[in-house]
Amino acid sequence: MTENRGIAHLVCGRRAKWVVLVLWLVLLFLTAPLASKLTDAQDNDAASWLPGSAESTQVLQISEGFRPEQIPAVVIYARDSGLTAEDKARIAEDARQIRQLRDHGVRGAETRGPVYDRETDPRAAQIYVPITMDEKGWEEISPAVDSIRDITGKSTAGLAVHITGPGGTSADFSKAFEGIDSTLLLSAMGVVIVMLLITYRSPTLLLVPLLSVIAALFTAQAFVYLLAQHAGLTVNGQSAGILTVLVFGAGTDYALLLVARYREELRRHEDRHEAMALALHRAGPAVIASGATVVLSMLVLLAAEMNSTRGLGPVAAIGVAVALLAMMTLFPALLVICGRWLFWPAIPHFGTADPTERGIWARTGGRIARRPRMIWGVTALALAICSLGLIQLRAEGISNADAFTGKPDSIVGQEVSEKYFPAGSGDPLVIVSNQAQARQVGEAVAGTRGVVPDSLGLPPGTKPSHDGQVLFEATMTAPSDSEAAKQTVERVRDAVHAVPDADAQVGGGTAALLDMDKATAHDNQLIIPLVLVVVMLILCALLRALIAPLLLVGTVILSFAAALGLSALAFRHVFDYAGESTDFPLFVFVFLVALGIDYNIFLTTRIREEAARQGTRPGVVTGLAATGAVITSAGLVLAGTFAALGTLPMVAFAEIGFAVALGIILDTFVVRSVLVTSLFLDVGPRVWWPHRLSKEDGTKMPVAEEPAVEQRP
Repeated sequence: MTENRGIAHLVCGRRAKWVVLVLWLVLLFLTAPLASKLTDAQDNDAASWLPGSAESTQVLQISEGFRPEQIPAVVIYARDSGLTAEDKARIAEDARQIRQLRDHGVRGAETRGPVYDRETDPRAAQIYVPITMDEKGWEEISPAVDSIRDITGKSTAGLAVHITGPGGTSADFSKAFEGIDSTLLLSAMGVVIVMLLITYRSPTLLLVPLLSVIAALFTAQAFVYLLAQHAGLTVNGQSAGILTVLVFGAGTDYALLLVARYREELRRHEDRHEAMALALHRAGPAVIASGATVVLSMLVLLAAEMNSTRGLGPVAAIGVAVALLAMMTLFPALLVICGRWLFWPAIPHFGTADPTERGIWARTGGRIARRPRMIWGVTALALAICSLGLIQLRAEGISNADAFTGKPDSIVGQEVSEKYFPAGSGDPLVIVSNQAQARQVGEAVAGTRGVVPDSLGLPPGTKPSHDGQVLFEATMTAPSDSEAAKQTVERVRDAVHAVPDADAQVGGGTAALLDMDKATAHDNQLIIPLVLVVVMLILCALLRALIAPLLLVGTVILSFAAALGLSALAFRHVFDYAGESTDFPLFVFVFLVALGIDYNIFLTTRIREEAARQGTRPGVVTGLAATGAVITSAGLVLAGTFAALGTLPMVAFAEIGFAVALGIILDTFVVRSVLVTSLFLDVGPRVWWPHRLSKEDGTKMPVAEEPAVEQRP
């Protein structure tokens, strides 16, 4: 047989398999130490997320000439009945001790306060503690806040004490991300183990894909680390977490599909090397096309304005590419080395019948073939109804108070602070302007609605001027992460930009959130169409047709809309989430379209293979019968690995994980098995237009039957 004499033998030949294994062991020996350093290479500061052209980013860069980059922590003390003399003494002593701090970037000498909510009978007080971002950056925030907390202690005898402000919130975010790699690794590994046990029903077989995926993850993390260190690639906690999920999900999917074809060939060929070569030859193109679709779709993110989104593209692409490489080289080599016993207790012996030939998916295909038009019409209508839940979607950003699945100390402190002080205190606007026009700019800021008029000032430790410019801060009346605060930023920007020759710009935390929203809106409008074009081109090249790719892209879009609609309903009425991040639709779209099209690729390439032998309509049913079980298992594995994001105490991660998992389940059980199958059966041979397969007369199969899958000789 000549079809197996190709590149497949470079992977699974009698000698080549050992060469592949040795090469991977050497690669792991070199990359494993680098993979462990990826956490240290993460950059989670504001500039790493924002586009460089954003006004808030420019203010951040300019402000470094006035003072080191700082983030303020706010210690809030409150007693509803009024602060006692003992409370005031304790607060004063805490402030004195904080001023002596020098650890972890805490600039104790520049501490402000205590500031009381009113002059007589105060009920609350605040101490503002600046924390400098040194060479360790955001890694120092959490220990800095801990050193402040060691002094301030906990709430006692009716006196509430909390650490909030940007510093306190950032510390809680940092703690939420602590161990993200190990948490996601263990969660994803647990899901994969359970699903592989259910799918393979073999405790020995699951070890091979698991080891291959772990090898791929370590290798991918090492490459990402090298690019972050030496090529300026932006890596943050979000992209590092998604990398783990993608490698586990995609890698296990590719393993499932290859094993399914390998099992088929083992029943037809006595030599396992020949069986694997044929499995790679026949399943390989679909697996490679699937991986290429995901990689190219992820690389489209390089066109994004948001640094964090742009950085995710190469990170995710590297992860999927390495997973694909491992599953097409290391995994088949290990399978051939181990032999048939690896499938124990369900060993596929030579000459035995394929148990899927008259299984549930063959029967499902036969039933769909009876009334395909009615079935795809009803299915499409049901998905369209599900998409109506989009009216409940609130992808307008998540406030700090709603960003955690629980309520950490900084959020409690923020709520307490808002009862007694201007809601925007602790996270002020930062304004820079030319020194000659500073007075006019200050008057414009103070006169803007939403700004506390007497709050303008020069923070401690800030130079009076630098390169002919000045910097000052202003407090807003609204919470800094609210929509009202963003509107205040817009008004302040309009006011200061109108001052002639001032070159004034407005930054700060709220301004950064506003700029993120604008950049994400741009990315949504640009990236989504580009991903669709990439997917369409790959499908056209793979299937050598136009009608089939159009149908497949349309079904994936409908699946995406339905998943988003159902997710929005669940977020509002089940989980009670306040909203979604602005980049939520983009990430869900990219993952669902890039990954969801995988299953359509696996199905349609098998249908096309069978259509060339027995005709399109019988080929549809045969293709569904042959791929149904494995694609369903792959979908459940991928959905489970994305659901692992829900183990993190962050609403944004939980929402992305839930929506992608739900979308994959819809795509696996409804779109691929019902909608695509019925559409192809209804359209018939014309689905392959303009390929010669479209000229088939379509009369080879009596569609009222439930045909068995034809076995190859």
